[in-house]
Amino acid sequence: MSEITTYEKTKDSGIEWIGSVPSHWRVHTLYQLVTQVKEKNSNLQEKNLLSLSYGKIKRKDIDSPDGLLPASFDGYNIIEDGDIVLRLTDLQNDHTSLRVGLATERGIITSAYTTLRPIDTSNSKYLYYLLHAFDLKKGFYGMGSGVRQGLNYAEVKELRVVLPGQDEQNAIVRFLDNQCGQIDSIIEDTKSSIDEYKKWKTSLIFEAMTKWKSSDYKSSGISWLGDIPKSWHLVPIKQVVLQRDGGAWGNDPEGSDLDRICMRIADFSFEQGCFKRQLTDLYTKRNYSASQIKKLTLKFGDILVEKSGGGEKTPVGRAVLFDLDFEALYANFMERIRVDTKKVLPKFFLYFWRALYFRTVTTAYIKQTTGIQNLNIPLLLEKEYIPLPSLETQKKIVTHLDSLCNKIDEVIDEQQRLIPDLEAYKRSLIYETVMGKRKVV
Repeated sequence: MSEITTYEKTKDSGIEWIGSVPSHWRVHTLYQLVTQVKEKNSNLQEKNLLSLSYGKIKRKDIDSPDGLLPASFDGYNIIEDGDIVLRLTDLQNDHTSLRVGLATERGIITSAYTTLRPIDTSNSKYLYYLLHAFDLKKGFYGMGSGVRQGLNYAEVKELRVVLPGQDEQNAIVRFLDNQCGQIDSIIEDTKSSIDEYKKWKTSLIFEAMTKWKSSDYKSSGISWLGDIPKSWHLVPIKQVVLQRDGGAWGNDPEGSDLDRICMRIADFSFEQGCFKRQLTDLYTKRNYSASQIKKLTLKFGDILVEKSGGGEKTPVGRAVLFDLDFEALYANFMERIRVDTKKVLPKFFLYFWRALYFRTVTTAYIKQTTGIQNLNIPLLLEKEYIPLPSLETQKKIVTHLDSLCNKIDEVIDEQQRLIPDLEAYKRSLIYETVMGKRKVV
């Protein structure tokens, strides 16, 4: 690791977002260092489709059946290795995206983005880090006047920046490439570790739900379930469900005196199978009619399943247990399942559902329409079976799994807290280095 010190002599750059800089660094206006790229992809001369996502420029399949792709790519921009791409649209609504990317190969990208080409290509990587630092400080949102939906090159080119000499630029780029690479590697290792812990927890749940302290097994006749203890009963899920209802938003304009706390998908903690928060004032309140309140009021032990929405990484079917001590209703996109507690404990049912979900059984009941997933819960309850031991054994299994899963969740939470700390350190390192607050020797 390179030694980091501060510069002895500094000066005021005269640029608010930069502040003081090393005295030998020079101030420039961006148009002195870059030109705008406007090279149309006429006659589809280039087919290497690129996209800017989370601050990275990545390849995209030009032949993909994805309906979001345009009918023609003739109007796309041809860009080269070293070009800097800025996404300066939707500034009003999206305050979280990373908007600066560096091209590492020739390709085409939407002309809705602004592409800059350094006049001196040796400045390319440093200028990228510089604009990336500006982006991390959310600088693009403060440009122009009033509420802006987007910016254009005529506005961005007036941005004032600082530039050290070439040797110092090269040293800074080498340092940041090395340090950011190490941080990214640690973050990826941490994410992989979290995924492994999650898989381990899933396997423990499945093992307990099918192989609990038995030496005598029988075939369930269900491929994903396999053998189960001989004393257990295999029961259609519908036989343990007393009630099933879909949620709704409050929509009574005159029901202000009937407003109720409304549970949403955003309030779920799917990993723990419960809700994230306990304070009632953190939940959405909506106006419900008296009939809606009667139908949608949750009871302790109700299971809520995400039935609509989802995505490729988070398909629908995730479930949580309502175990809070206040009155609440539940919103659209969720289904409430109330079980017969004479046959199955709600928490046991939740653990079974999670075993069912993580074994991808639920995917057979998901229908995809225009990017939205819909889970056919009635059909799933009709077709699938649940293995049931005695209530006493169910209680032992739940206690065992609660203890194991809580310990694993604590480790996962600790590792998850590490990621934003690493990302914050990386942002600080980039900003302070390219702004001359730290000296790379």
